[in-house]
Amino acid sequence: MATTSSRRTVDLPIALDAGIPNQASRIHAALRVAIVDGRLRPGLKLPSSRALAEQFGLSRNAVVAAYEQLLGDGLAEARQGSGTYVADDLPAAQSAAAPARLDVETLPSRAFALGRTHVDGGLLRQFGASVRRHVVAASAEQLGYGDPRGSLKLRAEIARHLASSRGIRCDPGCIMITGGTQQGLRLCAEALLSPGEAIWLEEPGYYAAHGTLRAAGMRLIPVPVDGEGIRVSDGRALAPLARAAYVTPSHQFPTGVTMSMARRVALLDWASAAQAWIIEDDYDSEFRYAGPPLTALAGLGGERVIYSGTFSKTLFPSLRLAYLVLPRAIAEQVIKARSAADRFPPAFLADAVADLMSNGMLAAHLRRARLRYRQARETVASALGQASRGRLRVVVPPQGLHLVAYLPAGLPIDAGARIRAMAAVETRLLSEASLSPGGMEGFILGFSGHDSRDLTAAARRLGQAADAYIADSGVATD
Repeated sequence: MATTSSRRTVDLPIALDAGIPNQASRIHAALRVAIVDGRLRPGLKLPSSRALAEQFGLSRNAVVAAYEQLLGDGLAEARQGSGTYVADDLPAAQSAAAPARLDVETLPSRAFALGRTHVDGGLLRQFGASVRRHVVAASAEQLGYGDPRGSLKLRAEIARHLASSRGIRCDPGCIMITGGTQQGLRLCAEALLSPGEAIWLEEPGYYAAHGTLRAAGMRLIPVPVDGEGIRVSDGRALAPLARAAYVTPSHQFPTGVTMSMARRVALLDWASAAQAWIIEDDYDSEFRYAGPPLTALAGLGGERVIYSGTFSKTLFPSLRLAYLVLPRAIAEQVIKARSAADRFPPAFLADAVADLMSNGMLAAHLRRARLRYRQARETVASALGQASRGRLRVVVPPQGLHLVAYLPAGLPIDAGARIRAMAAVETRLLSEASLSPGGMEGFILGFSGHDSRDLTAAARRLGQAADAYIADSGVATD
């Protein structure tokens, strides 16, 4: 009976986590949670180490060690000749936290979602093997802090690639690896611009860049786009002294137009006269389906052009690898901003990508991907045209990973959103890529990285919904 009575006096409202292998850590964790939660009140005397060890079938030394950890935490106090007590001076017990309900945007993944890619298993296995080789063979220097510009091996491969395919002659020393194009854009804004300064943006344009530049405190100036690209004369009229312009000249997002040579010259002339910077986002130039690659804007006049490229489209977005080609005059300034933000980018994945470039595997992958994505483009365009009975004007681009299907003029302002909901598809609207109300409405449809059957089904639903809505509206189509 004495043993039973003793056990009643030492029972504690705690549960041990069997997943913690160390006995001392196990009892310490259980006691700590009970004290912080208020189940063991301040001033309560804790059982002797012997009694608690008997209660839970643990070694006494483990309980002694757990008590010592509680004393070190300040959660318990020892009283000479009396024992161990829950500390008197503790913050008020916290109630159990409710699950966080945060408005965190995650990008869609179903048919028409933008930015999806397809990478075959063979390339991934080669990539994984290369990463392992670099990690296993890493020197002490490679395991330490690195260059804020990132992997020299990858920067050298990027320089060779740009010289041959985009007409850009650049020093690897002026290339900086970033964790995505938006990080590069933010770094340029922070290093070269001041909050409140004006920057030209294509209208419509890339919505992610809008958010990045707005968060950096820039004053966004929407400059209309037509069949030749950004209207430089409009930009001069709206904000002649803007400090920068963000453009997608090779394949304008989202319209798909290519900036004409006349507009390129006009843009370069404006930047030179205004001492402004041009940020050229060349996000999908590797996916050109007819003719040779276009010369980049940076290849025509690099002194005022910051070139931005990415591996999110050529490989996969979760790689988080992109790069900037910086004019020599501002290279140190932007690199210092990067060093202050996160010191340097990780090298092992970058080195493995450099291997894929140097051994020709990435080039072979791109050839296969171009064939696959071109077929997907034709699938979407054909299914949309048939299902909408011509009511959607589908523009098939010669480059890129998305196309635009335009609605006819004269529809209500919410027509695109209503048709999208009727079709139950994941697609961006042109209006969602615009900073100003009005303008043409349509659907921005990503076709890369999706199963052809899913694309066909989604295109049919969207086409049929558009056909029904437009027919009911009475708006005439050409």
